[in-house]
Amino acid sequence: MAIKVLIAKPGLDGHETGAKLIARVLRDAGMEVVYTGPRQTPEMIVHAAMQEDIDVIGLSILSGAHLEFGARVMELLRARGMADIPVIMGGIIPKDDIPALKAIGVRAIFGPGTSTPKIVDFIQNELAVA
Repeated sequence: MAIKVLIAKPGLDGHETGAKLIARVLRDAGMEVVYTGPRQTPEMIVHAAMQEDIDVIGLSILSGAHLEFGARVMELLRARGMADIPVIMGGIIPKDDIPALKAIGVRAIFGPGTSTPKIVDFIQNELAVA
């Protein structure tokens, strides 16, 4: 069965080129991708993950609100018994914020210039271990 990934853009950030690119790359790698589009709330993201029986959640954030949105998504996943779903994040995220994101449970952060095979490999390896 194909890995099912939800790609979401939390907040008011409407720049979705990167998220759409990653969605295509993951699809081309044989994954099933659900793209929720821009301007999603953490509640909408977690609800979609629950409804779609998602294996991995990818958050694309360029707005600078990565700590707030990451924390809220992780909180909601824990509250719904879904804390085992790996959450990855991409976008403009300062290196100084990466330890805080990992501390709340975000499994990986991919910044600008990350090779797409690296993201595919991470997801495949993460779920092979699970």
